[in-house]
Amino acid sequence: MSATPFKLMDMYRDLIAIPSISSTEPSWDQSNEKVIRLLADWFSQLGFAVEVTELEDAPGKFNLVATHGEGDGGLLLAGHTDTVPYDEGRWTKDPFKLTEENGRLYGLGVIDMKGFFAFIIEALKDMDLSKFTKPIRILATADEETSMAGARAIASAMAIKPDYAVIGEPTGLVPVMMHKGHMSEGIRITGKSGHSSDPANGVNALEIMHKVMGRLLDLQGQLKKKYHNPHFNVPYPTLNLGHISGGDSPNRICACCELSFDMRPIPGVPPEELMGLLHHALEPIKQEHPNTMDIFHLHEPNPPFSTDTEGELVQAAADISGHSAQAVNYSTEAPYINQLGCQTIVLGPGNIAQAHQPDEYLDLSFVKPTLDIIQGLVSRFCLEQK
Repeated sequence: MSATPFKLMDMYRDLIAIPSISSTEPSWDQSNEKVIRLLADWFSQLGFAVEVTELEDAPGKFNLVATHGEGDGGLLLAGHTDTVPYDEGRWTKDPFKLTEENGRLYGLGVIDMKGFFAFIIEALKDMDLSKFTKPIRILATADEETSMAGARAIASAMAIKPDYAVIGEPTGLVPVMMHKGHMSEGIRITGKSGHSSDPANGVNALEIMHKVMGRLLDLQGQLKKKYHNPHFNVPYPTLNLGHISGGDSPNRICACCELSFDMRPIPGVPPEELMGLLHHALEPIKQEHPNTMDIFHLHEPNPPFSTDTEGELVQAAADISGHSAQAVNYSTEAPYINQLGCQTIVLGPGNIAQAHQPDEYLDLSFVKPTLDIIQGLVSRFCLEQK
């Protein structure tokens, strides 16, 4: 920790310097403990009571809850401490070294989203916390980029009960009151290998998968016709065929083929409903080719999110930010934070177009507006209004 920890750029530099990649690929996956311990130190120095918890189902991954004030209610400022992997050959800068250039800050996690915690501390350090009449809480989670295990654990524990929550994902400082869910699914076809000269000697998994893909494309069209939510620029649940693998030689009957795809449910259409439609669409193929098909989750489905569009938090965020609330197609931890019983929005600096990209950056024009918005929301929901 630096000798002057509560300077925005110093905090940013320290956070970016700690790798905390979350990945389903074990060679990439890392613990977030060092980031959590650094945040625990900083918030302790601000006078917060800090609780660090290792996830029961994910050893080496940690959540942090920092609290100033007593009782339930108040405001929760939330974010995740992990990042995605990076394409080493495509970055022109060191992803773990904060680089300031041409009015931008570059580094892995500057907007998605370790940098948000530096903004929180910078915004709070000059506020008189002793005058708060409602508690202020900070939540830092693990593994948002993969399983969302940290947010799931917080929702399951129900140990905190804020009235309002703001998740600082990069929204361009536009309040987000609704977003789609995310489902990553897999289908495995197990056939029987044999010599290609006589197709009757085997069961070709590729041929069966060809039928599966046809049914999935039919389902894709059905989703577009059946559902509509005008808040989204893509107003229906989507289905994307993402990856396929199978076979090993052109002169062998393919014995196994796997397909990975995603679906993005909209509010009012839970993952369970889409899974029911999926199974119904594939049932004729199961009947035609019994005991060949396995359908499985690549990770647990993340549900869609929506909050009260007329609620006090949405209205306050619109007033303070100067932007009307909107819906987005990507997914966040918001549905799990919502389970705490609070009004929830997603609102943070940077643009989602820069997330998960080489040379991820924050435009410095976001700095002052972000601090003003955080201070405005904290004042609105943690200070008694005269």
